[in-house]
Amino acid sequence: MVNARPLAGALVALAVACGGGASTSRAQVVVPRAVAGSNLDLQGVCPATVVVQMNWYPQAEHAGLYRLLGASPAVDASQKRVSAELVASGRDTGVKLEVRSGGPAIGFQQVSAQLSLDPSITLGVVATDEAVQNAKDHPTLQVMAPMDLNPQVILWSPARHPDWKSIGDIGHSSATVLYYGGATYMEYLVGAGVLKRSQVDGSYDGTPSRFVASGGTVAQQGYATNEPYLYSHELPAWNKPIEFQLVHDTGYPIYPDAFAIRSTDRTRLTPCLRKLVPILQQSTVDYVRDPGPTNRAIVGMVHDLNAAQDYTLARATYAADEMKKLAIISNGSNRTLGDFDMARVQKTIDVAGPIFARAGKPVPSALRPEDVATNEFIDPSVGLPG
Repeated sequence: MVNARPLAGALVALAVACGGGASTSRAQVVVPRAVAGSNLDLQGVCPATVVVQMNWYPQAEHAGLYRLLGASPAVDASQKRVSAELVASGRDTGVKLEVRSGGPAIGFQQVSAQLSLDPSITLGVVATDEAVQNAKDHPTLQVMAPMDLNPQVILWSPARHPDWKSIGDIGHSSATVLYYGGATYMEYLVGAGVLKRSQVDGSYDGTPSRFVASGGTVAQQGYATNEPYLYSHELPAWNKPIEFQLVHDTGYPIYPDAFAIRSTDRTRLTPCLRKLVPILQQSTVDYVRDPGPTNRAIVGMVHDLNAAQDYTLARATYAADEMKKLAIISNGSNRTLGDFDMARVQKTIDVAGPIFARAGKPVPSALRPEDVATNEFIDPSVGLPG
């Protein structure tokens, strides 16, 4: 049943988190309701609670989403979820937003698999290669890309390897490259001859221990938005500069962590997505313009969720700066934020498809870019200025 709409405004409950568990005290403030039928009014067209499954804990890369949570969201530390009214451009949209953490919170399952298992999830963050990989068994459709470039990098110590300027330079050496086993981008790097099979080591466990213990002789996977600052400023055992190159720059053009739906939900969710996707676009633009408040909120969420890893405000600030500097969040080749270049999606199919086939999981032979991503719900007028 659709709830009756208050005429003047909605009473939004603001949660006060206690002890890292679920919120236990709430205060009431008035947030103006979106005008009925306006682009910000999601009531009646979207689910009463829009549930978004993430692939990690809150972080700056996904700040455009977290920015939509009403002030002081309720935190469920046991389920690793945060929720509040979905507030866009200062207006209560009439629905709630629940964001579920991923990674260790879901046993490191792929988000596309979670979408298939749990029909209560509205959207999940799915990279293009993951969407290609699971196009047969767990088909998803990317509807908005908050990041234009993948922040995945291979990093190294410039002091130990002053001659390295690119991932290709690492491939000309015999140095070990640590990465999470099973990563598709690494199969691409080896298959394309950028790195050698003999030098890649899939035993990386997510910690800096082997990199530090080696004195920087090894190279390692990471993210441009995280490890360079963490290692240089927050890791006493290292605290030295780091250099890196984006994997994207080697010719692996995926869209990372794009918002995606189950392909079978397209018709049902179309009325919602026509309004929700432009809201996600605008929130990402607004975050880039003023990241501070959302970064502070994200750091608080990570603490209250009792996340597996800490997250500092300094690192979130660095991430926001790097995403702008490196055009990780950008309008891409046009004036629109969040849309897909179908030539890039096709290249991902062309590159990743054979990798999955060799691994015994062939993708549908007639898979098209339009099966993986769509710009149907994108508002082309929403983009970063300049």
